[in-house]
This record gives sequence, structure tokens and C-alpha cells, in this order.
Amino acid sequence: MAIIYQSDDIKFPGIKRREISNWIKFVADSHNKKMGDIAYIFCSDKKILEINIQYLNHDYYTDIITFDYSEGDIISGDLFISLDTIRSNAKKFGTDYTEELHRVIIHGILHLCGLKDKSTKDAKVMREKENEALKSSPCPLQRGIANAEKCKLT
Repeated sequence: MAIIYQSDDIKFPGIKRREISNWIKFVADSHNKKMGDIAYIFCSDKKILEINIQYLNHDYYTDIITFDYSEGDIISGDLFISLDTIRSNAKKFGTDYTEELHRVIIHGILHLCGLKDKSTKDAKVMREKENEALKSSPCPLQRGIANAEKCKLT
């Protein structure tokens, strides 16, 4: 099974695919899930809005849309991530762009692992699991390691 990364109508983020893939597998394993086929599609706000309207009947922007094709303990899905919204959310929440991108990357995997975030209680659990996963991120920003500049993305 594979994790693929692509971009649609936007410059591809400078992520380290192998490290991110290993991290995703580690997080899925920690939730007793096996990897199926995962596709990350990085896109613009315009594209995420089109997807939201066409497939979900939602007329608003979001940072991620997760299409879940998981069966049993094997997770699979298409995850559309708006890099425009990641950038604006990083500013809005006073976080680093890379940290926000990693949070959203793993947020989609947590959805595939069965976590929800619609209720206040579920959203709190989701945030806790995101924070827990970020501690094992390949990016030193989340681990508090000095010299985090090398992990910055453009």
C-alpha cells in the first residue's frame, strides 16, 4: 500500500515525503490501524471550495477534506488540503506554517483512524490526539529541538 503526495493548482509544499510517510504509518499503527492507499492532494482555497460544493454541499473554505475509503482496520482515503487556509490559519492561531501543515496532515489520518470532531467533546479528543502525534513528528518544531529552521517550509 502507498502514500502519495501531489498538488493541484498550487505549488507543492517542501515536505520530506519519506519522513512524513513514516510518521503517518507510526501514528496509524498507534491507533491499531494498517495502511492502505492514502493520497494527499495539496490545493488552493479555490479548489477546496469547489470540492466542498460539489461533493459535500458546503459553500465554505476549510483546511482539509477527507474522503474515507477505509475498511476494517485498513485505512485508505483521499485527503485534500488547502495550503491557502493552512497559511491563514497559522497566522490566525499564531502558529508556524509548518506546524499547522503537520497538524492538518495528521488530522486527516486521525479521521481515517475513526476519530471525529463535530461535537465539543470529540473535538477536544481530536486536538489531544493531534498534539500527541505532533510530539512524534519528524519536524523539530513540534519536539522543541533547537535549530528548527531546517524544518521550515516555503
